[in-house]
Amino acid sequence: MRNRQIGAFRRRFGAALVPGLIVIAMAALAGCSGGGSSSGAASAEGAAVSASGPAAAAPSAAGAAGSAKSVRGTGQDASAARLTPAGQQLIYTAQLTVRAHDVGAAVSRATSIVSQAGGYVSSENASNDPNHPAQSSATIELKIPAALYAATLGELAGGGLGTRLALQQQAQDVTQQVADVASRVTSDEAAIVQLRALLSHAGSVGDLLSVQNQINDEESALEALQAQQRALGDETSYATVTMTIVGPKATPVTHPRPAPPSLAGGLGAGWHALRVTVSWILALLGAVAPFAAVAALAGFVVYRGRRWLIRRRPAAGPASPEN
Repeated sequence: MRNRQIGAFRRRFGAALVPGLIVIAMAALAGCSGGGSSSGAASAEGAAVSASGPAAAAPSAAGAAGSAKSVRGTGQDASAARLTPAGQQLIYTAQLTVRAHDVGAAVSRATSIVSQAGGYVSSENASNDPNHPAQSSATIELKIPAALYAATLGELAGGGLGTRLALQQQAQDVTQQVADVASRVTSDEAAIVQLRALLSHAGSVGDLLSVQNQINDEESALEALQAQQRALGDETSYATVTMTIVGPKATPVTHPRPAPPSLAGGLGAGWHALRVTVSWILALLGAVAPFAAVAALAGFVVYRGRRWLIRRRPAAGPASPEN
């Protein structure tokens, strides 16, 4: 009986001991392999560092600087790209007036800022008086990439060129117009392809001439649409900033913003139109009055002469029988 109890104990103890030993062995193997791997990686890294030395450290620093620069550039582009909502085509325009001590230097500085942003100067008009340099002025039209429009305009108006006097901005949504032009271009291209295929199957000379005339018309329309498409692309890709730089004593040209329509404005416009109409009527009457006076005098003379002739005819009639 005792031997049976001892055998049962051994079987239960062996069954519980074997899984535990297996788990302990697996943990030990994993720890050894992990330690070997980490030590191997550490030794390899140390060898690489010792082998590269300062020469490898310099590219790492340059790469870090480049990464930081790319992050800054991405942030700037992203902030500027938020100006245009996804799927929309906008035309940005602005009018900026700045008073500068040296107009020529301010123009050069503004041109440099726009060139660094990838833009260009489309037109320039300067008014310089050698005897009065403080009254000189210049107006330049700047084309700025739409992605950098906000940042570049902020730099132009931030005070680096002079004192900002006025700033106005506008945005025009041309999304529908761009889509319509693109659709018409695609339709015209498809029509030209179909007409050329039809031209190859035309039989008579009259059919050939008719199809060729249609192709010519479609190609002319396509060229006009493509020119309009390029113009819209330029306007949406580049913002237009009209910048006026005036000297210390020059009088700036202001661009007043139109007031919204109102009842007083309507009454004023109507009264102005009435006065203009009455003025024109009076001017017309004044121009016609001399001719009317001459015509009335001539009519009066003709009328009196006719009446005189009528009165003389009855007196001469009865005297004929007596004779």
